[in-house]
Amino acid sequence: MGAVARLQAAVASGRAESLLRGACAAAAAASALLLGLSAQTKTVLFVRKKAVPKDVEALWVLIVAAAVAAGYHAARLLKRLCSGGRFAGGDDGRGCARAVAWACFLLDKGCAYVVFASAIAALQACFVALTGVEPLQWSRLCNIYTRFCVQGAFGMVCGLAAALGMALLSVFSARDLFRLYSPAGRRQARLRSESSQTGLMMSTNEMARESAGDD
Repeated sequence: MGAVARLQAAVASGRAESLLRGACAAAAAASALLLGLSAQTKTVLFVRKKAVPKDVEALWVLIVAAAVAAGYHAARLLKRLCSGGRFAGGDDGRGCARAVAWACFLLDKGCAYVVFASAIAALQACFVALTGVEPLQWSRLCNIYTRFCVQGAFGMVCGLAAALGMALLSVFSARDLFRLYSPAGRRQARLRSESSQTGLMMSTNEMARESAGDD
């Protein structure tokens, strides 16, 4: 009974990680799209001017960081789904498995840090555009480019939400990493691998029976 309970907990944890990774990929992609498509053209003193994200370097950095993070987490999620939930690199807790676990942990942490730092920097830059700086005679640009600022604000909110989700994902990665150094953790990983293989075999058998019934 104890092994069954541990197996059910591992499966539930894997599903939660997959859902969270998918949410992070979606939020990061939404951030990159909202910011990247937030251009607006206005006529100021009889001159048509266009506000684009490249005008604010911090916004452009956030777009690139969010796009890369979205692609990374989408690839990780796709690989996890294709492998049936098994951890890449094997379940013996030695050699390649530990190297892959360390790589995943560092990449998850790096994505979280980079996206969060980029979002904070973009937020500071846009705050200047929202309030202006009177001593430097910087006007409030958001009074002119309203749609650009509103869309950018939604993009930064999505970026911050993605960064928080990535920080939680790094907790899952740390658990998978340090579990490889524990005998109990290796047993749980082996059970999770066996459960995923059993699920794949059951689905294959069901597909075979359905095809035989159609014939």
